[in-house]
Amino acid sequence: MSDVAAPADLPIVPYGAWPSPIAARDLVTGSSQPVETWAEAGVTWWSQTRPDQGGREEIRRRESDGSVTGPLPERWNARTRVHEYGGAAWWVHEGVIFSVDWSDQRLYRVAPGQSPVPITPTPAVPLALRYADGRSTPDGAFCVCVRESHGDDGEVRNEIVAVTANPTGEAELTEPTVLVTGPDFVMSPRISADGTRLAWIQWQHPNMPWDTTQLWAGDLVRAGDRLELRNPQRIAGHPDEALQQPEWGPDGRLYVISDRSDWWNVYRVGSSVAADGDLELEPIHPLAVEIGHPAWRFGQSRYLVGADAVWLTYSTAEGAHLVQVGLDGSTHEQVLPFVVLTSLRLDQDERTGEGRIVAIGGRATADPVVVAIPIHRPDAEPTDRAGSEPEFTVLTDSAPNGPALKAISVPQLIHFPSTDGRTAHAQLYLPTSSLAQGPADEKPPLLVAIHGGPTSAAGSSFKLSVQYWTSRGFALVDVDYGGSTGYGRPYRRLLDGAWGIVDVDDACAAATWLADQGLVDPQRLAIRGGSAGGFTTLAALATRDVFAAGASHYGVADLGALARDTHKFESRYLDGLVGPWPEAADVYTERSPLSHIDGFDRPLIVLQGDEDAVVPPAQAKSIVDALAAKHVPHAYLLFAGEQHGFRQADNIVRALEAELSFYAQVFGFTPAGDIAPVEIAFAENLP
Repeated sequence: MSDVAAPADLPIVPYGAWPSPIAARDLVTGSSQPVETWAEAGVTWWSQTRPDQGGREEIRRRESDGSVTGPLPERWNARTRVHEYGGAAWWVHEGVIFSVDWSDQRLYRVAPGQSPVPITPTPAVPLALRYADGRSTPDGAFCVCVRESHGDDGEVRNEIVAVTANPTGEAELTEPTVLVTGPDFVMSPRISADGTRLAWIQWQHPNMPWDTTQLWAGDLVRAGDRLELRNPQRIAGHPDEALQQPEWGPDGRLYVISDRSDWWNVYRVGSSVAADGDLELEPIHPLAVEIGHPAWRFGQSRYLVGADAVWLTYSTAEGAHLVQVGLDGSTHEQVLPFVVLTSLRLDQDERTGEGRIVAIGGRATADPVVVAIPIHRPDAEPTDRAGSEPEFTVLTDSAPNGPALKAISVPQLIHFPSTDGRTAHAQLYLPTSSLAQGPADEKPPLLVAIHGGPTSAAGSSFKLSVQYWTSRGFALVDVDYGGSTGYGRPYRRLLDGAWGIVDVDDACAAATWLADQGLVDPQRLAIRGGSAGGFTTLAALATRDVFAAGASHYGVADLGALARDTHKFESRYLDGLVGPWPEAADVYTERSPLSHIDGFDRPLIVLQGDEDAVVPPAQAKSIVDALAAKHVPHAYLLFAGEQHGFRQADNIVRALEAELSFYAQVFGFTPAGDIAPVEIAFAENLP
């Protein structure tokens, strides 16, 4: 591994002060990242973010002739608050869109060319009834989806309900019929092709959906003008097994993703009964890779079931693999020039077997795009497959958002030693520019990025926000610390009872290893992260002496406060990461950054939304007050109208520029461009 070579004639500029073609405003101006897709009868729909419009998610429709329209009103925000993280706020049935609107969380029906019509009643308390993750029955009469109910007593219920899909008028709206109730959580209600069966995933506190879940199924029965569920049965779910994404085949066979092999793979539900009373699961294409992904949001789709084949996707250093597995076990695999494929949807003619897969393709050097990939019969001869090159068509604008970049820092997957002989992983981005190079006697500052979750992953998809830093002369390492996804269940479980230890160890190990390799300046190591990544940032600054500065984006400062005061979805998450609450209260206190105030002696910038229900603003304020009491240099920005993660354009810009200004003052360089400075309290105490 070596530094990226720069043309000798580039001007020499101190690292961090490089002129950059990327302004903070470029991250939001005209930016519209695809989020989810849908496809049927040659028509494609996708939702995309609009930070320049307050962070709303709009839905776009593309006809087979390539024309694109916005089928919903301009104000429409297709977002759901279920689990606070949302996802799957809309779906389509025979050209009709069913969508939640962020403003009231009701479910609406939107027929082509018509205005949205509500199909769920107005709740007695605004926003008390929230919907997500639905499907329509084959006849279009009902929608079956997840409903989250917030009672006056503070109780939250998560249920699967059936909603009449085409009521005669708002005055005729009736309460949805509850099909599944009792479990703490439910997701992925999926209806069989003939409309007679329903499958879903459920789980109980203190588990999260990547810890232990169960697959259930039952009979859907039409009872007059209502839909009922009868004979519910647990199909599968070991204590150390996380099941996700159930799907029905056209033949009535049920499929699901399981990590029982330590890797999230696709299984077919068999007919024989196992020793534990569940039905046997038959792997359709065993692989030592992750096909599934933690269900932070509803609606993920990493495999598809068609009339004569199953398609699944996974990623390696080669690219995004798409594997076609015939019902006879035959396989056809292609590697597409993407780093990941997500939100897979099948648009297939069941009579001929021909059709397409629509997906979002993440790329290493440009923004993600919606793509269509043709599919062929599993028994087609190789000569029928239009050559050896992978086939796909880009359906959305393939030009990168923001400026045209002549130099892009492409991530390198690195593996480095950590504590107790473990190996940890990360994506390394070295400083890259077509406008400047660093002095020969200087090494770049390093930003150690800590992803959220903590059960998530760094990923290698293009992020203009990363290039914002690397184009200015920063190195950035995005750490997949122990507990991250992508390396199998045992690696994902390394954080069990060890949050604030393993993640901090790996963050520090990444920084010191890169410094030892001579790639970065050991005196200018900074750590940054949001949410759970913010906790690791704060814990590393409070308990270690590796980093010279840090940035906490809505980070957790008091674990006990988080356990007492957060939303239902994550209210018992810490039982696994730290210990059962309140029995392990002493451990919570010991792990909390606020318990190590004496350790805070490095500059810190804190960025927080004032409507954050996941990590309430009081967490940020407590850290800021502690820093002020010690006269530690710090900056604090509280953004109005932001929830957990910033979505509004002006706030995204201000947060990014403030962080750059903060590092510039701490590390002693002048940033290029018109950067609004951030005020640092006790700046006189900077080194």
